[in-house]
Amino acid sequence: MKKVAVVLSGCGVFDGAEITESVLTLLHIAKAGAHYQCFAPDIEQMHTLNHLTGEEMSPNRNVLVESARIARGEIQPLTELNVADFDALILPGGFGAAKNLSDFAVKGAQATVEPQVLSACQAFADEKKPAGYVCIAPAMLPLIYGQGVQGTIGNDADTAAAINALGGEHLACAVDDIVIDTERKVVSTPAYMLAQSIVEADAGISKLVQQVLSMS
Repeated sequence: MKKVAVVLSGCGVFDGAEITESVLTLLHIAKAGAHYQCFAPDIEQMHTLNHLTGEEMSPNRNVLVESARIARGEIQPLTELNVADFDALILPGGFGAAKNLSDFAVKGAQATVEPQVLSACQAFADEKKPAGYVCIAPAMLPLIYGQGVQGTIGNDADTAAAINALGGEHLACAVDDIVIDTERKVVSTPAYMLAQSIVEADAGISKLVQQVLSMS
């Protein structure tokens, strides 16, 4: 049975992992007959937002503790992720990918990836093991794979320009499609960067999971 490491970034579209994208990712891994294990960095979120009003809340929350909500408690600190134990890696989106796993939401073309996250993701890149990045998570690809890595966040011009400035090669992509960098074995899909419904988000995520598993 193939094993997939799934890295979450909190719980909630505006300050953590996009819940629908995360659940769809886990569902498609399981339906394909593979096994998943969720991980998250044990760090403070950039901030915590009230998802009803959009306003900041206090006190702030922990990324691992919040991610455990999605994983039904079955989650491990990211420092415990050993690349040798897994065949593939997938990162769902949500602003947590750009606020907690990286600072892309704040710094754009000057962004950096959180050190634990960078180490874990680069381990899969170094081992030539396939990885999938969903929604805004592909913004991190140039910082993980280096110059020329191909990926997509859909068609948002400003975001695409920032990815290109970081050294990536952004390719426009429809909501129900994926972009595959065959050389680096990395797959990306726009999901809620473009999706107007759960059905639209599902179309690309299902293809991404299928492609990542087929490459492993």
